[in-house]
Amino acid sequence: MRKLINDLLSEIERDAVIEMRHAMHREPELSNAEWKTQQRIIETLARFGVTGAKTFHETGVYIDIEGSVPGPARSVALRGDIDALPIQEDRDDLPYTSQVSGIMHACGHDMHGSIALGTALAFHRMRTNFSGKIRIFFQPAEEAEPLGGRTVVEENLLDGFDAAVGFHVRTDIPVGSYGARAGAVTNSSDQFTLEITGTMAHGAKPHAGVDAIAIAGAFINEVQKVVSREMPVDDRAIVTIGTIHGGEATNIICPSVKMTGTIRTASSERRELLVRRVREVAEGVATMHRGTAGFSSQFGEPPVVNDRAMVEHFRQLVVQTVGEDKYVEGASSAGSDDFGFYSSCVPSIYFWFGSKEPGNESGVHTPTFGASDNVLLPTTELAIRYCWDLLHA
Repeated sequence: MRKLINDLLSEIERDAVIEMRHAMHREPELSNAEWKTQQRIIETLARFGVTGAKTFHETGVYIDIEGSVPGPARSVALRGDIDALPIQEDRDDLPYTSQVSGIMHACGHDMHGSIALGTALAFHRMRTNFSGKIRIFFQPAEEAEPLGGRTVVEENLLDGFDAAVGFHVRTDIPVGSYGARAGAVTNSSDQFTLEITGTMAHGAKPHAGVDAIAIAGAFINEVQKVVSREMPVDDRAIVTIGTIHGGEATNIICPSVKMTGTIRTASSERRELLVRRVREVAEGVATMHRGTAGFSSQFGEPPVVNDRAMVEHFRQLVVQTVGEDKYVEGASSAGSDDFGFYSSCVPSIYFWFGSKEPGNESGVHTPTFGASDNVLLPTTELAIRYCWDLLHA
């Protein structure tokens, strides 16, 4: 494939990518409720003759495009997530501002889904010029349980695939630059609930009761020692207490406290160990203070782990097509992404594309987040070129 990076989409395909981005941004939908978005994607694909789209996870879509040229029968998957966030947009400079109160695309998924659309349209048009198969996922529910990425794995939608490609806008990388790095680039994210039970008593007679609030305080202090004293610093382990509820009155020894939180690590090997140690600390602290602890956890996203060879190929592609100064390795994130389910199944890459420029400097998950349309088409064409190379590796 010897085309320039800015010559991979037709004019009508370019328009469709931009239109999709604007439509998704105007009508954002939360995780597991992306019904209009799903229908819009299916209708747009059909308008270009791309038929046979299948649904998954209720509100998701995927489409297979098979090349008709004899050659390596490789299979590559590309994911674009499509869900929005429960945030009220605070931008008055966009002609496509969210029209849905309290919901906006504050994490760039309108761009991700549109990039996936452009990739599907281009490969459909070029299907007589390549061998193998590309599967494009328009994945719902990246932001909230039940996660769409988990369904991809549970329904074996990556069986037999040679590689998977994911991407994410990044607000600390300048517009026109791209990045990736080998290894774990996000943390896992597992949720836990802890219920501490003590014994109620009068506030003037604390010895007659077991103070669940005191036990909760001891747990909050002790559990951080698991991170600082038991986990290697490279694991990027984090235990967060997100909510805490307990007590009914100022003069009563509290009999029960409920806490929820997250447990994160970049280590697939020590992920279960970290969760187990949080449970053990909770139960041990409660016992030491004459109370009991009920601990439950739910495994969420695994770490996203990038394949070293795929990252190196991506770096070479960026250098060849947009210039060596446009490749920014970028730092790993302690956040999470359910693309980790994909990377746990097949060799994968999760690359970043920059959006930072004057007027678009706010971080993701904020009311003023934004990214220019100028980022969209070059990133789509880079994704097309990269997937093309993977099919012919």
